[in-house]
Amino acid sequence: MPKVSQSHRSARRAQILDAAIVCFSRQGFHRTTMQEIVRQSKLSPGAIYNYFASKETIIEAIANDRHSKERELFAEAKREATLEKVLHRIRDSFFGQLERPRERLRRRVTIQCWSESQRNPRILKLIRRGLNGPRILLVGILREAQRRGEIDKQVDADAVARFLIASFHGLALQAEWGEQMGMENFNDLLDRFLRAIMTNR
Repeated sequence: MPKVSQSHRSARRAQILDAAIVCFSRQGFHRTTMQEIVRQSKLSPGAIYNYFASKETIIEAIANDRHSKERELFAEAKREATLEKVLHRIRDSFFGQLERPRERLRRRVTIQCWSESQRNPRILKLIRRGLNGPRILLVGILREAQRRGEIDKQVDADAVARFLIASFHGLALQAEWGEQMGMENFNDLLDRFLRAIMTNR
């Protein structure tokens, strides 16, 4: 039997996850069956189960992929020279995603995870990791800015990080409800907020 390349395995895995995202966003976790994911993916049941044992493992993989992409985004943003540029890079990436139809499907699944976490300890663990990962990275960025004298040392870096993350999550939820929001207004608000906590405002 010929050996399957890593690129082939990665492509198959992505195909399955994309199909699951479509199914979950359309019907929710509980009403979606593995058979529906099989049909949406256009793969055989054996191919699906070769990668994922259950819907729960698919949900975990979707969440883990999201966390990995967020870590990469923060790592790239940290290369910017100033705190303002770092946060603008992060802001533009996250807000820009809300305008992409494919990303909106992913966010719809994330919102379902928020609800599911109230009853499922495994999903709650994923959600907490999804919150704490970016929060810890943001806190590190903010504290480094405090060491450089860009932010008042009296500012609670953890509170700022939680506030910024909560703002984005709230916008993602409102976008899912179909609210028409002008992102340029939120960009202006973020700039005003940054000027309020920066020492050189």
